[in-house]
Order: sequence, then C-alpha cells, then structure tokens
Amino acid sequence: MNRVAIQPLEQAYITSSPQATVCALPANSKLFTTAMLLLLTLAAPLIHGYHVGIEDQGIYLPAVKQHLQPQLYSRDTELFAPQTRPTLFDEAVAFSSQLTHLPLEATMLLWHLASIYLLLWGCLRIARRCFVSRRAQWVSVAMVAALLTLGVTGTGLSLVDEYLHPRTPATALLLLMLIDVLDRKLWRAILWVGPAALLHIQMTFYALLLAGFFLLPGKWISARLRSINPIAAALLLVNFSLLSLFQKGSEAWLEAARTRSSHYLLRWTWYEWLGIFGPMVFLWWYGRIGNRQNLSRLSFIARRLLLFAIFIFVVACIATIPPAFERLTPYQPMRGFHLVYLFLVLLSGGLLGKFVLRRSVARWVLLFVPLSLAMFHAQRQLYAASSHIELPEVAPQNRWLQAFDWVRHNTPADTYFAIDPNYLDAPGNDMHGFRALAERSVMADAIKDSGVVLLFPAIAERWHNEVHARANWNQFRRADFEKLRRDFGVDWVLISASHPAGGELSCPYANEAVRVCHIP
Repeated sequence: MNRVAIQPLEQAYITSSPQATVCALPANSKLFTTAMLLLLTLAAPLIHGYHVGIEDQGIYLPAVKQHLQPQLYSRDTELFAPQTRPTLFDEAVAFSSQLTHLPLEATMLLWHLASIYLLLWGCLRIARRCFVSRRAQWVSVAMVAALLTLGVTGTGLSLVDEYLHPRTPATALLLLMLIDVLDRKLWRAILWVGPAALLHIQMTFYALLLAGFFLLPGKWISARLRSINPIAAALLLVNFSLLSLFQKGSEAWLEAARTRSSHYLLRWTWYEWLGIFGPMVFLWWYGRIGNRQNLSRLSFIARRLLLFAIFIFVVACIATIPPAFERLTPYQPMRGFHLVYLFLVLLSGGLLGKFVLRRSVARWVLLFVPLSLAMFHAQRQLYAASSHIELPEVAPQNRWLQAFDWVRHNTPADTYFAIDPNYLDAPGNDMHGFRALAERSVMADAIKDSGVVLLFPAIAERWHNEVHARANWNQFRRADFEKLRRDFGVDWVLISASHPAGGELSCPYANEAVRVCHIP
C-alpha cells in the first residue's frame, strides 16, 4: 500500500509541499469561514430559487403533514407512505416544527438552508485536503454553490434540489463520512453513516461504495485491473439483488416503470451519454494534473472517482439494458454519479482558482457573475409561473397554488379529489403537487406517484386503475365525473378553467387557470 493511501490527509497535505506553511489561517479563521459559508448559503436560494411542494416533495411533504395532522390523507396514504416509512426524515422535520413552535414552512426553509451550509462546509474540508491555496479552496466551494441545481446527466437529479429534499442533508453527512474515510478515521466515519441512512438509504449506499474505492490499496487496484474483467465483478454484485427480482413485474408495474426514461440507459439522449463519459475524461485529466503539480490528494481522489464512475456505469448497463433485469431499474444505479458530479464540480473550481482566477478580482467576476445568472435564468424558465423564492406566509402568485390554498381552507379534511393524472405537467403548474399543498386526498397521478409504485409493486394495480379511469380527462362531462364518484368515492374535482364540464358542475372557486368543483 502506498504512502498516499494510508497516511492521514491533513499530514499528507502539510508535508506534500513546502508552500504549506504559507497556508496557515489567521486567528479568526473560524469566524471568517462561518461568515463566508453563511454568505454562500444565503446566496444559493437567490440564484437557484426555493420552492415548496414541488417534485419529490409531493411525496415527502404529505408524510410530514400527516405526522402533524393525523386526520389528513385518509384515502391515499398508501400512495406516498411506503416511500417515507423506511426513513426518519418526515418524523424529524415534523418534530422540529413542534419543538421550535415554528410554522412548518419556516421549519422546512431552515432545514434547507442548514443542509446547504453543512454540504458547503463538507466541500470546503475536502478542498482543504486537495489544494494549498486558500483561493483555490474557496473557488471550489463557490463553484459548488453556483452550480447547486446542475443536473446529473440523465438521472433526473441535481447536486442540490431547489426545495428541501432528504438527499441534501444526507449528502452533507456523507461528505463528512468520506472525509473521515480519506483521513483513515474509520470509527468516526461510521458515526455519520447511521444518520445519513435514516435520511436517504440510496445515497448512503453509493457513498459507502465510494468509501470502499477510497480504502482500496493502490497496488491492489492496479493488479486487479490487469487481471479481473470489470463486467464479471459487476455481475457478481448484481447477483445478490437478482435472487428476489427475477420474476417479471406485473403489467401495471411495467407500465409505471416505463414512464421513467431516466431509468433506462438506452433511452438516454446523446448529450446525456456525453454526461457519462465527459466527467471520466476530466477526472483522468485531473489525476494527471495532481501528479505533475505535487497535489497528491487531488490525484488520489480523482483516480478513485474515475474507477468508481466506471464501475457504476458497468453496473448500470447490466441492470438497465437486458430486459430480464427490468425489475432492477428502480434502483437507478446511475444515481451514483451524483457524488461523481459533486466532486467534479468541487475539483474543477479548485483548479480554476489555482491556475486561472488566482488573485484577479476581474476573473472571479467574469466567471461567477455569468455562471450565476445562467443558473438563475434556467430556474426562471423551469418555474416561470411561480415566485423565484416561495417564502412562508407569502401569498402565492401561481394560479394553481391559489386554488390549492382555497381547497385547504374551504373543504373538509376527509374530502377526496380527482384531478387530471398528468396535471403536474400542465402549463403554469410548475410541478407543484396537489396532495402536498392542498392537504387533501387525491387519486393517483401518472407522473410522481408512479415512482412509488416502482419500489412498492403492491400498489401498482391501484395506480393503474385510478390513472386509466381518467383517460381522456379533458373530454369528461358531468356523467363521467359522477362515475368517478360511484367507482372511487371522489366528491370534488379540480379542472382547468377551459374544461368543457365547467358549466355543468357547481364550482365555488375559479380563477384564470383552474376551477374547483363539487360532484353532486
């Protein structure tokens, strides 16, 4: 085992360069570090926005609210609870709101900001182990902050979502775990794993896998790469999962699975494939730069990340391409690239700071101002009908959210709604979930609820029946809505403002986008 692989990183960092003594931080470094991290944390929502009830929060937020108000979601708990029960995220957020006596939305915003702060702190600690220059270290962190909502190729993930997601605090804790692994403080590393797994088990698995690559001796890796077929190694890993997954999914399950193109590598676009191999090329290059510049930590991390990325890609090919393995697709092995992208952005920032930006304020401005504006513009395009930052207690501008707000305040808690199964993609909705924001039970949707179905096939038939019962939703008339009431028990519907049945139903609320109507 070579010296780089076994010595604590702080020691290697100090002894690797005679310039290390120049890097001694001032006496007030902790205060300076805290202030800078806080500044970058507060800048993050200004650049990337902040939203409530969108995307996956349509699953997690109802679980949080049900802990606070058990009378909610009496008709559709099984459509979101199976995904949240294995974690303590929803319980932790609900408990935080009760403990602090803050409104839930304010509590969620504080969780989001705290998670970003912790993640950036982890990035700074890694940067300090890779770069001597403090400027390079802070460019690393600033680059991560500027690119928080960068997409991870075709996985559907961002480095950090523009809303509170359990992946963010879990990733922050896992970065701290990986730092201790790199420093060979393994007992302390183990302490981070438990809390992270209770927040997000999938990301914890990938981080543990990466930790394994960090721990493998360099000579062992070189020997095995020459003698072992990586595909055979990946097959060995997959076989453990195949013991219970060889049975083909039901037709309802398969229908739900095939709504997710991100789960199937062969359905990715050419530029998403470029997002697989491009990072590998950069990591290979960074490894060479580290060797030439005597940045041993940078070289070590880049090379291990490259091997990790290759391994993840091989496993993903095996798990998502052969039809016989389709039951493996919900495990989304390519999501391991989330950590690859996070480290890639961090290392890229540090190298730019060391070799390009240096002390030039103009260069810093020329990099970060256009980059931040580009990310801001992208978010405004994605959520054009909503406020950039959805603050607690502020009346929503979005017409859909205004309707959801009316439903929450003017219908009984046990009301059961029907809505277009594809409403999340409707113009102006901006992926805001009805269940999460209106706080009422609703029939399964075709876009987000299908993700729960993939992991929990027992609810596939219910999902299939409820989605197909609303086929041709835009042509429904009063008789069709009455049939929904007879077959499923729904008593209210939310329809578009231009829906042909709008004049046939009693609709006590309407705006330019939608109507809320009662089924007699």
